[in-house]
Amino acid sequence: MILPRAARLALVERENPELPLTRQVDLLSLARASLYYHPAPPSPEEVALKHRIDALYTAHPFYGSRRITAVLQREGVVVNRKAIQRHMHEMGIAGVAPGPHLSTPAPRHPVYPYLLRHVTSAWPNHVWGIDITYIKMEAGWLYLVAVLDWYSRYVVSWELDLTLELPFVLAATARALTQATPQIWNSDQGSHFTSPQYLALLQAADVAISMDGKGRALDNIFTERLWRTIKYEEVYLHSYAHPKEARVSLARYLDFYNHRRPHQALDYRTPAEVYFGASDHRVRCGAEKGRSVTPTTTEKGDTPTLEIPFSLC
Repeated sequence: MILPRAARLALVERENPELPLTRQVDLLSLARASLYYHPAPPSPEEVALKHRIDALYTAHPFYGSRRITAVLQREGVVVNRKAIQRHMHEMGIAGVAPGPHLSTPAPRHPVYPYLLRHVTSAWPNHVWGIDITYIKMEAGWLYLVAVLDWYSRYVVSWELDLTLELPFVLAATARALTQATPQIWNSDQGSHFTSPQYLALLQAADVAISMDGKGRALDNIFTERLWRTIKYEEVYLHSYAHPKEARVSLARYLDFYNHRRPHQALDYRTPAEVYFGASDHRVRCGAEKGRSVTPTTTEKGDTPTLEIPFSLC
């Protein structure tokens, strides 16, 4: 699996005396011109403001731009709502409280129903969810995408990137699908998760695609809880100086989370114990085990939708 370009750039060690830079970029399949491009770093003020927005949003995911602006102004920060909206957009976050016209999809973007209403994830690989969150560093930030098995809370795959470009989402998705295939794959309706490249991976794997209703707080609650856990137990306790340090530290924590951290909701078992140790769900499903979950595509106007004729045991 080839890492996204930004992740490969983060692996370049400019001070390594044993491996010349030209050899490093060749090994990482990077253009040599990459060595000479240095984007302007964000200002300390912007970094501090985004870190504070992240902390407020993690603690209160129902806060939208209005409330975050009000809280910051009460803290003495000189900022207006328009700036907060821009920063939140760049960070890939939005308050979960519904607003006007939130159910309106982007033009010609594929619409998939939310399949999990009144459905409880009942076995490993029954339901997976994918989402993206903001990770703070000393002088900037990264973005973390993760695929989570909802039944066991096991993180199936994850990836970090310096930007919100699509490739790191595709890499995490493809890596997850090499390990197993869920019955249902859930996401929000963000641009990453409605892109043709991303949807093609899921369609090729023959999974039922589910998308949250926009602005619904509970549709992706398991992944939101994962982000809170990662940030309170790992990210907020460290100060990453550079992307490589963040990657190493997060890899260590996520291994701990999957394999050694007892989870209260799992009767103090680890996610890995539940994910790899649970009995085959087909034994519990009985006659239902042979039923497929095959979406039927229909056309409503110019926007393709799905009707899902299936039952879950």
